[in-house]
Amino acid sequence: MLSAEENFQSQVPEPVYADGTSFEPDKVGFTIAEGDLYGQGNVFGLAGNKYGWIVEVDPANPNDYGTKHSWLGRYRHEAVGVRAESGKPLAFYSGCDRRGGHVYKFVSKDKVSDPKDKANSQLLSEGMLYAAKFDANGTGKWIPLNADTAVNPDIPSNIAGNLINLPLGPQSSGEKRTLFEVPQPIQGNYLVASKDEEVTKYKQKFQKLGDLYTGNDEEKQGAILIDAHYAANAVGATCTARPEDTEIAPNGDLYICFTSGTPSKDGGADSRVFQGPKGEIGYEYGWVMRLTEDGNDPAAKTFKWEMIGTGGEPASGGMGFANPDNLLIDKGGNLWMVTDTSTSKLNSAVTNRTDDKGKAANISGLFGNNTIWYIPTSGENAGKAFLFGIGPMECETTGPCFTPDEQTMFLAIQHPGEANGTRLNQASENRDYLVYSTTGEEFAQSRKVPIGSNWPDNSLDAPPKPAVIYVTKTL
Repeated sequence: MLSAEENFQSQVPEPVYADGTSFEPDKVGFTIAEGDLYGQGNVFGLAGNKYGWIVEVDPANPNDYGTKHSWLGRYRHEAVGVRAESGKPLAFYSGCDRRGGHVYKFVSKDKVSDPKDKANSQLLSEGMLYAAKFDANGTGKWIPLNADTAVNPDIPSNIAGNLINLPLGPQSSGEKRTLFEVPQPIQGNYLVASKDEEVTKYKQKFQKLGDLYTGNDEEKQGAILIDAHYAANAVGATCTARPEDTEIAPNGDLYICFTSGTPSKDGGADSRVFQGPKGEIGYEYGWVMRLTEDGNDPAAKTFKWEMIGTGGEPASGGMGFANPDNLLIDKGGNLWMVTDTSTSKLNSAVTNRTDDKGKAANISGLFGNNTIWYIPTSGENAGKAFLFGIGPMECETTGPCFTPDEQTMFLAIQHPGEANGTRLNQASENRDYLVYSTTGEEFAQSRKVPIGSNWPDNSLDAPPKPAVIYVTKTL
């Protein structure tokens, strides 16, 4: 079983020193906000570089307390796609769930003999971690995250939000410290580059990725893996739109959900690759990408890609969903997808489609609750999105999974009633929305929106409860 450590940056410092060691835990303060706890790593004195990994556990072995696979890189993992084929290297795919995050692939040095052998996880002890570079023409390449790779960041003007965070490197070149000597602080350990000229100067100062880290060859490689996101920025991996799920289809294709293209202080998506149906930059509503390795080889260094699903209103060129998150691929290679619009945006009123600056306003509220979709990949309906289910109020639908005969789907319903809790006395309110008709004409719509949730009991004033459900055919 593989588990991903995702939002560790809320609890421990994410940046590290140039030798891979951690910042002091108090760099992330302990706070309580709206029922959430942040900075618990500060209270417990935790080292930040110990968190943000893919962890393997064998549930059948009571003496297995988990293995953190360092070659898979330290970043905000939410998913992993495993490709194990006889006679070929093992390939692991994952994404860094942040704005401006990257898509990664680990390729083992040795090859798989039996794809069902538990010992295959030993192949994770040696290989290389790569980050994806997507070119606007539908091709791409995998960039190795090693010390010899050239420093070649993308320029801010090509990124939504116009910024990229880059490792600052050692404070003084050639300076070494003893085992017990405290390293000098590095301000955040990254440079926030917002001008193209800053990247030009950066490339003049640092030629290879190894120039940004200290130690011998092995120590530098370790520091690069610990600092994977910033290292990937430095070598020019494509900044993407929050890659959430990475799933392997039966034919070897990789499908990736990109949840949101809106930029933030973390960064933004490459505007040449991540555009809305009408060329919009900083597009909020997400995409589903299909990536095909050249030669269908899991160890390929190059690939082709295409967007097979784009979120947004159908009248504006979208497919009717917003913020795709998790994927499930059936035996026929068709996609089942769930969405994750943040609770703060779900069902929010849309009374104006432009903001006070005349730019397109966020219309996430139009899409209602989070949902489940079916997207065929072959046949006459290939590339169309069909609504399969609608989640309860203020929840996230997640983790779809089939039984082996594909007659039953399991689905997790997370935090129903997250914002308003229990729905009392059938409380609701009317909210107004400006919607496009199928012919592109704007009209006003009023919806009666429940306040809070009583799911799954469906009885008056029952408290909402998260649950795992199953869905099966009635005939």
